[in-house]
Amino acid sequence: MSDFDFDLFVIGGGSGGVRAARIAATHGARVGIAEEYRYGGTCVIRGCVPKKLMVYASRFSEEFEDAAGFGWQVGESSFDWERLIDAKDREIARLEGIYRRNLERSGVELFDTRAVLEDAHTVHLLTDGRRIRAERILIAVGATPNVDATLPGGEHVITSNEVFHLADLPKRVIVAGGGYIAVEFAGIFAGLGAETTLIYRGEEVLRGFDDDLRQVLHEEMEKKGIRVLCGDVFSSIEKTEDGLIGHTRKGEALHADKIMFAIGRRPNTAGLGLEAAGVELASSGAIIVDEASQTNVPSIYAVGDVTDRVNLTPVAIREGHAFADSVYGGKQWSADHSMIPTAVFSQPEIGTVGLTQAEALEKYGAVDVYKAHFRPMKHTLSGRDEKMLMKVLVEPESDKVLGVHILGHDAGELVQVLGIALRMGATKADFDATMAVHPTAAEELVTMREPTERLRA
Repeated sequence: MSDFDFDLFVIGGGSGGVRAARIAATHGARVGIAEEYRYGGTCVIRGCVPKKLMVYASRFSEEFEDAAGFGWQVGESSFDWERLIDAKDREIARLEGIYRRNLERSGVELFDTRAVLEDAHTVHLLTDGRRIRAERILIAVGATPNVDATLPGGEHVITSNEVFHLADLPKRVIVAGGGYIAVEFAGIFAGLGAETTLIYRGEEVLRGFDDDLRQVLHEEMEKKGIRVLCGDVFSSIEKTEDGLIGHTRKGEALHADKIMFAIGRRPNTAGLGLEAAGVELASSGAIIVDEASQTNVPSIYAVGDVTDRVNLTPVAIREGHAFADSVYGGKQWSADHSMIPTAVFSQPEIGTVGLTQAEALEKYGAVDVYKAHFRPMKHTLSGRDEKMLMKVLVEPESDKVLGVHILGHDAGELVQVLGIALRMGATKADFDATMAVHPTAAEELVTMREPTERLRA
C-alpha cells in the first residue's frame, strides 16, 4: 500500500498543468490537480483566447471601410461592447467546461481550491484544510501581471486581468508597455473606436523582435491613429472627475478614461510555500528547473511561465507533456526551446520564427537579407495605406534559412507552416525550388531571388 494519496499532484489548472495531469493519468498514474480560479489558466480564461476574440471584433471597423472599394455599400454600423463581452464570456465558460470534462475523463481528481506546499511531498488545500500527500508534485501556476507598486496613483490602473471584464468600452485609453499584450490591446481599443495612446519606456516597441518588424509595426500603428510614445514612462497617475491623467517623466499630461498596464509578467510564486519545501528560486521569483523540468527538490517539478523559460502557452503544454511522458510513460524526452514560431496579434499581425537579423549576424558573422515591403493585393482596391513586410535571413555559406519574419494579414498562420520548414533545416534553395501560389502575399517568400543586403560582421 502506498504512503501517498496520489502519484502526482498538480498545482495549477492552466495549459501546462492540465496537459501534464491528463498525460500522466493516461499512463496509469493516480493524479490530482488543484486550481483556485478557473480551469484553462491565463491563456483560456484571461489571455490568448479572449484576446484573439477581441482582436477579431476590432478588425471589423476596417473591414466595413474596405468593403466600399469592392463595390459594397455598407450602411451605418455601431458596436456594442456589452454584447461582445457576453459572447466572449459564454465561449470561455464553454472552454472551461471542456477542460474540466477532459480531466475527469482521464481519471484526474479535481480540487477547486488554492493549494500551497508544506514540504517536498505535502500539499495543503486551503478551502477545506485537507493535506494531500503525493509522491511527486508539479507546479504549473503561471505568471501574473506586473504593476509598479511605487507609482503614485498606481492603484487606478487596470491590467490584463481586469480588461476582459470592463463594464463599458472606454472612450480614451492609454496602454503602458511595449510587448505582446501592450501592442495587441492598443490595436483592439483603437479598432473598437477608442482614442488610444501607447507609452513605452524603450526606444522601440517589441524588444527582442527583428528591428524591421518593430519599426514597421510602429509606423502602421500610427497610421491607424494610435499615438505611440517611446522613451517615456509615467511618473504619477491622477484621478479626476473627468477620468485619469497620466503624468510622464518627459512632462506629458495624458488624459484617459482607463490606463492599462502591460509592462510584463512575473512568476506567480508568492505565498506558494516553495521556501518551506526548499525549492530554489531565481531573483525574479521564477522556479529554477533543469532540462527535465525538475527542481533542486527531486520530488518537485515545474513547467510553464512559472519557470520563466519561454513564456508561451504551446511551450507550457510541450513541457507538461514531456514531463508526464518521461516520468510516467517510459518515453524520455524534453521540450526543445529553440526555433519556436510565435505570433503577435497586433494590427497588422506579426509572425516570426528563428533568429533576428542582429542575432544572426552576431552568431554567424555573415547574413544575406531578403526583404519585400509591399502593398498587399487587397488594398489595391480598398485604398488602405497599409504595407506588408516579409523578411528571410540566410547564412551565405550553408544557404540555410536562419529566420523568417512577417508583418501583415494572417502572419501567424503563415509562420506556423514556416516553423516546420525551418526546423527541418530548409535552405534558401529549398524556398526557391518551391512553386509559388499565385496570387498570394506568401508567394513573395519563394520569389525573392537577390538579397536586398549582404551583411558581414
